[in-house]
Amino acid sequence: MLCAFTTHAQDAKWPERPVKIIVPYSAGGSADTLGRIVAQGLTEAFKQPFVVENKAGAGGVIGSQLVAKSAPDGYTLVVSGVGSHVIAPAENPKAFDPIRDFTHIAILGGPPLVLAVNSNYPIIDLKSFTAYAKSSKNGISWGSPGRGTHGYLIGESFEVATGTPMTHVAYKGAAPAVADLVAGHIPASFTTLSTASVHIQSGRLRAIAVTSSKRLADFPNVPTFAELGYPKLTALTWFSLSGPAGMQASLVDRINVQVRKIMYGKQAQEELAKASMETFDWDVPRFNQYVVDEIKRWTPMVKRIHSN
Repeated sequence: MLCAFTTHAQDAKWPERPVKIIVPYSAGGSADTLGRIVAQGLTEAFKQPFVVENKAGAGGVIGSQLVAKSAPDGYTLVVSGVGSHVIAPAENPKAFDPIRDFTHIAILGGPPLVLAVNSNYPIIDLKSFTAYAKSSKNGISWGSPGRGTHGYLIGESFEVATGTPMTHVAYKGAAPAVADLVAGHIPASFTTLSTASVHIQSGRLRAIAVTSSKRLADFPNVPTFAELGYPKLTALTWFSLSGPAGMQASLVDRINVQVRKIMYGKQAQEELAKASMETFDWDVPRFNQYVVDEIKRWTPMVKRIHSN
């Protein structure tokens, strides 16, 4: 009883010093955007700095491993998500166990994915995309935020489902992949809509299809993969806040409640709308069940892709 009382008292005082939030991707992508939104909100709420550090590489694995090895005291957190904590460990089980090695705190939200092409290419829809790929000597090159990311998995899944000849180019995050796409160094990319949207709206990129469950208000002329005959490509690239395994439940609940307030606040909602993102008002048990469900959904697809 004394130990429990002491732990609760320590949690009540948290944070007594700056908190580090690791974003395991490069700056400028959806994970970075959401990480900085929640860091600013937590800084204001708890009156201590929440400092974002980008540790990109290996589809989010490198930065996530750093957090998994940290003390479970709430002072080192990570922007986790479907790429780093569902897809990457399914590809490489030796990296870490996404359930055993982490404490999952709260969902932040995220955008759908988009198949986008450079507007200088003669590709206007999915049919012409496939035709262009088949007419090219080595198929069509396409970029993703890196192996183990959601964009990579959706792109590989599309290739398997359609038999389209494609060559994958891995980047260290969505932002550099889209930068090369805009520059014309690659003709196509499967990436988060939030990262590509400004370039789609400017006309430099053309959106071919999105992974949302229905057409989006800001992009009414862009079809979903489902309506084009690929319902299994319906997905959201979600991101979340997690910490090392063993964090105290009372502290996790405190952070979860505050994150939900931040993400449903006016400022965050405006930012989410700009980036075509959505969020969810889930408590800790609901979010943890979602993580388990996503692992069950995507792991077989990852293994099936790697068996081909």
